[in-house]
Amino acid sequence: MIKDQLLTWLQEGNVTIPSFLFVHYVEMGLNEQELILLMHLQHFQKEGNDFPTPNEISDRMSISSIECMNILRRLIQRGFLEINEQLSDEAVHSESYSLLPLQKKVIEHFLMKQNMQTVINKEEEERSLYSIFEQEFGRPLSPFECETLGMWIDDDHHDSKVIQAALREAVISGKLNFRYIDRILFEWKKNGINTVEKAKVYGEKFRSQQHRTKKAQPSVKEVPFYNWLEN
Repeated sequence: MIKDQLLTWLQEGNVTIPSFLFVHYVEMGLNEQELILLMHLQHFQKEGNDFPTPNEISDRMSISSIECMNILRRLIQRGFLEINEQLSDEAVHSESYSLLPLQKKVIEHFLMKQNMQTVINKEEEERSLYSIFEQEFGRPLSPFECETLGMWIDDDHHDSKVIQAALREAVISGKLNFRYIDRILFEWKKNGINTVEKAKVYGEKFRSQQHRTKKAQPSVKEVPFYNWLEN
């Protein structure tokens, strides 16, 4: 008997709500009653009732049917819910609630939050990049240097990590100045170097070629200096 009852309970299924909606429904402009009502509509649809009446909804909530009607109206006006009308072959008119507008708003809000986080992360990276340059140079950057750094990011669209890699190359080469770093970035962009990994390989290859070139140069034999003025 108990087993059969538990089986019946399991067969009733579950009402699921996206975690994002559960966490951010207030930011989206919903209150608790509106959210619960939307969840009830979802459950009614699972039961095969696509257009429950305010009385049917209110029987499952702690609010009156009039309050349910007002909430439904607000949700429709604010674009969280819509009513679909259908005509069958026998011209029988039917209506149903659609939760598609709610789903679209959840997606839009999720993408907006993601874009905001991307902007915040970019700003933090840029602030960190300025600090790294000042640490390497051992002084605050001049207005011209700040402008140059901004142009590398905004105009030339260099990744901040790639700019840091160019800074390291300048430090290794003992030529710590913006003109040299700009030249490195120009060469990298010309050769399709757009990641730190590619920059590292390219830099090691360049230094290796320079080392081989120096070793291949013939040694210059020293000639004793002869002062012609003393004769």
